[in-house]
Amino acid sequence: MAVAAEIQVRDKLFVAGEWVDPSGTETIDVVNASTEEVMGRIPQGTPEDVDRAVAAARAAFESWSQAGLAERAEVVRAVAAGLAARSDEIAATISQELGMPIGLSKAIQAGLPTMTFTSVPQLVEEITWQEQVGNSLVVREPIGVVGAITPWNYPLHQIAAKVAPALAVGCTVVLKPSEVAPLNAFILAEIFEEAGAPAGIFNLVTGTGPVVGEAIVSHPGVDMVSFTGSTRAGRRVSELAAQGVKPVALELGGKSPNVILDDADLEAAVTDGVSKCFLNSGQTCSALTRMLVPRDRLEEAERIAATVAAAFTVGDPFEPASKLGPLVSDVQRERVRGYIRKGEEEGARLVTGGAEPPDGLDRGYFVQPTVFSGVRSDMTIAQEEIFGPVLSIIPYDGEEDAIRIANDSAYGLAGGVWSADEERAKRVARRIRTGQVEINGGVFNPLAPFGGYKQSGHGRELGRFALEEFLTVKSMQL
Repeated sequence: MAVAAEIQVRDKLFVAGEWVDPSGTETIDVVNASTEEVMGRIPQGTPEDVDRAVAAARAAFESWSQAGLAERAEVVRAVAAGLAARSDEIAATISQELGMPIGLSKAIQAGLPTMTFTSVPQLVEEITWQEQVGNSLVVREPIGVVGAITPWNYPLHQIAAKVAPALAVGCTVVLKPSEVAPLNAFILAEIFEEAGAPAGIFNLVTGTGPVVGEAIVSHPGVDMVSFTGSTRAGRRVSELAAQGVKPVALELGGKSPNVILDDADLEAAVTDGVSKCFLNSGQTCSALTRMLVPRDRLEEAERIAATVAAAFTVGDPFEPASKLGPLVSDVQRERVRGYIRKGEEEGARLVTGGAEPPDGLDRGYFVQPTVFSGVRSDMTIAQEEIFGPVLSIIPYDGEEDAIRIANDSAYGLAGGVWSADEERAKRVARRIRTGQVEINGGVFNPLAPFGGYKQSGHGRELGRFALEEFLTVKSMQL
């Protein structure tokens, strides 16, 4: 069942290796996305709480940064083991907070964080920690205290993508998870405590972005900020960080094109493309939300997409038949419905779905899986990130036109190219201005760098490239 057995009350923060009382008394309710009922309660942190957490992280940095690679790797591995042991609990918690179907939640929401913590100790060994350049010894060192601010759509995965590499290279962390889906972060803090991690290397302060998030970014004791979220919020993070001249890594929004070339297997390409768009109810920054198809095959693509979309059964994420859960909140649901109405107003053709609630689902933040066709690149639904199960099919005239449309976006996070000729697909992929491109439905690789061009941000997460984000360079002239 989607209903929580009881309200989870988390009334303390994790600072300096201990559970401590917050400085204030305000709390934030956590709502079950499927039932619209309160399922948990967390502290609404304050700048004073951030001060304590940053002080703890700074105090821990000196010894943690000087610890050997093996010592740091041992802690990271212990956290990985703790995540694996509690994977069912993590998946169930996130399925309630967010709404992802439980089977996918086990594989993705619980599986990816465990994989990240597991892989990092080996990746640390691949870093070139020092090298001789002429008469200089060039060394890489941890950048310092990292402020990590994470979103709600892949909550623990995004936390792991920052915390694991930062700790492994010798940084310490102050984390603010999304207040919309924060309960999983408390599980992680418990795992750090149980693993016997050195006090202060990982600190958890919950609260809102304008209060706790901005306090972290602005704090003079924070050396770097790693933020994942909306482009609008990313701009604010950059503005505040600039006052302290501190580096920022940003993983922001996307409006990713999926280019199906004229020689592609249309059935396979459209089927895969619809699934990639609807993953996590479309609440995926790298979702392939713009499907580009040859104009003379548009009707065929519409028929396939409608059939595939119809198979995405909407319902309780704990019911085996459900392939599409709710959106995360009422705010998000109304935002997505507004975009669907905007698409119709601007003349896009509704193939399936719509703004009306799905049949038989009176409670929960559910939205119909929706497909538009005949979408033009100047339409709102082709330019703005919707973050819901809404696909825009855009016709094109020739390969050059497809590349032009693919790049006609303020974003540049992800993309896809389909062709019977893999080398042709690679040539087109090289011309698409995005941080990653799937070739013929290539599988997501959690060890490959992830990040964007343009307003999708800068910096990279995952794999060896993630570790390098948290390092800085010193040269010693000999």
